[in-house]
Amino acid sequence: MGHIEAQRDQPVTLFTGRRILALDGTEPECLAVQNGLIVATGARTELRDRFPGSAAVDLGGVVIPGLNDAHCHPSQAALARVRVDLSRATQVDEVVLALRARAAETPAGTWMVGQGLDEHLVTDGAVDRAVLDTVSSTHPVVVIQYTFHRAVTNTRGLALLGYERPSDAPPGGQLLADPDGRLNGWLLERAWLDPWLPGRETATIAPAGGIDDQVQALASVNAELHAVGITSYCDAIVTPLEQALYAEALARGALTPRVGMLLWHTYFDAATWNADDRHDLRMVGVKMMLDGALSGGTCLCQQPYASATGTDNGLQILGDADFHERFRLLHEAGVRVAVHANGDLAVSKVLDVVEEVRRTGNSADHPADPGPQHRVEHCSIVSPEVIERLRANHLVAVPFGAFPMLFGDALRRFYGDDRMERVCAHRALLDAGIEVAGSSDYPIISANPMLAVQSMVTRRTIDGRSVGLGQRVSVLEALGVYTRGSAHATGEADVKGQLTQGQYADFAVLQQDPTQVDPHELAQVQVDSTWVGGECVWHRPA
Repeated sequence: MGHIEAQRDQPVTLFTGRRILALDGTEPECLAVQNGLIVATGARTELRDRFPGSAAVDLGGVVIPGLNDAHCHPSQAALARVRVDLSRATQVDEVVLALRARAAETPAGTWMVGQGLDEHLVTDGAVDRAVLDTVSSTHPVVVIQYTFHRAVTNTRGLALLGYERPSDAPPGGQLLADPDGRLNGWLLERAWLDPWLPGRETATIAPAGGIDDQVQALASVNAELHAVGITSYCDAIVTPLEQALYAEALARGALTPRVGMLLWHTYFDAATWNADDRHDLRMVGVKMMLDGALSGGTCLCQQPYASATGTDNGLQILGDADFHERFRLLHEAGVRVAVHANGDLAVSKVLDVVEEVRRTGNSADHPADPGPQHRVEHCSIVSPEVIERLRANHLVAVPFGAFPMLFGDALRRFYGDDRMERVCAHRALLDAGIEVAGSSDYPIISANPMLAVQSMVTRRTIDGRSVGLGQRVSVLEALGVYTRGSAHATGEADVKGQLTQGQYADFAVLQQDPTQVDPHELAQVQVDSTWVGGECVWHRPA
């Protein structure tokens, strides 16, 4: 943004704290903020003399750049609150009763949507087609599993979706069945994604509640994200529906974080693209999905899984030719593409396509300009060869931060000890000079970045078992991933990610110094207040 001169008719506020970690290699004593921007940093006395009459705010704690989650799903977290929230269900009856209550107030024939179910937490039976048939005979019912990679529906829902037998599943999808071959209602990957995100302005599965309820739910979600220091995030799947929700929240003055959006690729011609110079709400790219889930045992790997998952070496969601053509069209349109690719084979396929389109496409005529900087979402399992190709092609890696800590034991069962040294490989990616962004995949797990920082620094599970210790990073490196790195992922590293002149005055104030606490207690570091554009958007209740 260049040097910014203070304007006399705009007030300057001087912010100090116990310590300021600018993450640009400096620790200034004071930040001078004007019109939402940092206009100077340095010693307090120097800035006080430079800006006479300025207001002064002592933040008290340790100040860091605002935390930025480069891959999460806040709009889906909000919609879950106006759908039937099943995230805490542990009994089949809880699921049935919650859905029946909604059925009583829902017109017959209208889709009823439950969300957030973790079927493994339901201890007294399976939530399947037969169970959902007891909810209603007049409503199609679908329950979205917490990872969004699968859902379960009732008989009426199966009929509306045109699914009668396992062979009806589209390529890259699965329809699960009982031993007798009868569909049990579970839809995996594209068998679920295609009806959920069909590429029309109105999705087959519509959210419950009106826009007022949705905006209120989004504001509640954003307040919870601010409470863990988040000032910016990138919503990793939006359609025109979610885009309209964000736009309405912004119009009402109810959108407090800075939001980037990744448009689901089937809606490319249906969404509105705003100017690149907006950073409050901005479409930053298009999302595609190439393989399955890391924690679900469906990501596409070079070698078979270490333990049986039912998929041998994972699932490929889009076929090679289809993926190549969709990617090529987006690349040639100058659009940043964010590809969900977990397994090492999936990441290699992304690199194959990137190299091909750059070799033969528009950017081949301008070798100094490789085109948009694309992203690999999750980038969960990598090899030295893959890392070198990521570096050479200037891709941004967006790996999970907290997954090794939360799911390390399950991941070891799926992938074995050797591959665990290559899972969520922050150390190797950073050492190669690759831009690495921070990601929670919230609401699949907690959005708390300090949980991810602890996982990245210690590489130990909640129970203390090691998971790929060679991938440990320092506290400052982990914070850099969740600030500078995430800003790179949306093409905004010039305006946010550091507390330096010319960047937005977005910061979080921590009660404890993360560089001084026990690394195994980093997740317990508390946020005192969160600021966006020099304005407090959240503070801890007294």
